[in-house]
Amino acid sequence: MAGEKRDFNAAAATGDENPCRVRMAHDVARGILGTIPPGPEMDVLDVGCGTGLLTLLLQPHVRTITAVDSSQGMLDVLDKKIKALDKNNVITRRVDLEQGDELPGTFDLAISSMTFHHIRDTGMLLNRIAGVLKTGGRIAIADLDSDEGKFHDSNEGVFHFGFDRYTMKKSFEAAGFSSVRNRTAAIMQKSGPDGEVRTFTVFLMTGEKRA
Repeated sequence: MAGEKRDFNAAAATGDENPCRVRMAHDVARGILGTIPPGPEMDVLDVGCGTGLLTLLLQPHVRTITAVDSSQGMLDVLDKKIKALDKNNVITRRVDLEQGDELPGTFDLAISSMTFHHIRDTGMLLNRIAGVLKTGGRIAIADLDSDEGKFHDSNEGVFHFGFDRYTMKKSFEAAGFSSVRNRTAAIMQKSGPDGEVRTFTVFLMTGEKRA
């Protein structure tokens, strides 16, 4: 059922085995690198990092990247990868914003991929992200265009069936972001439970925190 709590810990062990998810992370990373782009002086926050596919793609390009997620199972998988790869500029934190946890630190850039549709109050999330960005800091959010609830095999834990880009742009501006732009970051074909192959698009929306 849409909106009910989803067990992301159970999905953590097999998350990196999904070729669609891996390919999308690469597409989103290319979009961020081509739009922002990050630099060696930047401290980055990855909100809803999951197993760190996007985190580790951006890690070589920044000073530090703090990866936060509400699922300890996801973070455990990422921690193992960090240790195996000896990445000393990646920090992981368990943060559940919907339970009142605070985001750690102050950042030059905040990124998030395929997380917002799992968050009931996206305005709250944008405000919390704006609160930990430096003035002039950037935000880059990737998520689904409106999908009629057909992207996921189960809509458990899904609070939004994708987003309208114009509405999301207004939410960015309400949270204090200017120069809001969007582009298509990824195009995916995915077979649903009924066997029908559908095409879905993922947007990348960016903005700059106003003074």
